[in-house]
Amino acid sequence: MTSPRPRSRRLLIAAGLCVAGVVLAGCSATNPITTEHEYSASDGVRATVGDVRASNLIVLSSAKGSEGLLIGGLTNDGVDPRTVTLTFGDQQATVQVDGKATVLLDGTTADGHADVRVTSVSVPPGAVLPTTVATDVAGSQDVSIPVLDGSQPDYATLVPTPPAS
Repeated sequence: MTSPRPRSRRLLIAAGLCVAGVVLAGCSATNPITTEHEYSASDGVRATVGDVRASNLIVLSSAKGSEGLLIGGLTNDGVDPRTVTLTFGDQQATVQVDGKATVLLDGTTADGHADVRVTSVSVPPGAVLPTTVATDVAGSQDVSIPVLDGSQPDYATLVPTPPAS
């Protein structure tokens, strides 16, 4: 005759493992996984308009009323080229983004780069500049782009300098 103990022990261990698995899996149900959500991991902001994603948008300017430089990136996840229009109050700039391509907004005009300037930034550094990001086919999205000055070393050489008087 065999003892029922080994079988009971195995069932008890299996049940315990199942309970542990359910408890551990429940952690993600009550604590959402942050990396599954899109967020701005940089100083800038993001926007999505149709197939076009604007990432890490920042305006660099030395003072209110001075020229500003928009930095960041525009990525077209679609296959067709898109015209992206950026509106800063009464000022506009357009950037062409090929299908499955990214254009870096960094103040240069090399291939895959664009120089987008704000003639006169309407807010001081430390504030946000109301901006509309629009595409030729998918509508628009309003964003508040942070305006920074050259106090951070990474941006110091990118801030447009006011013309000499």
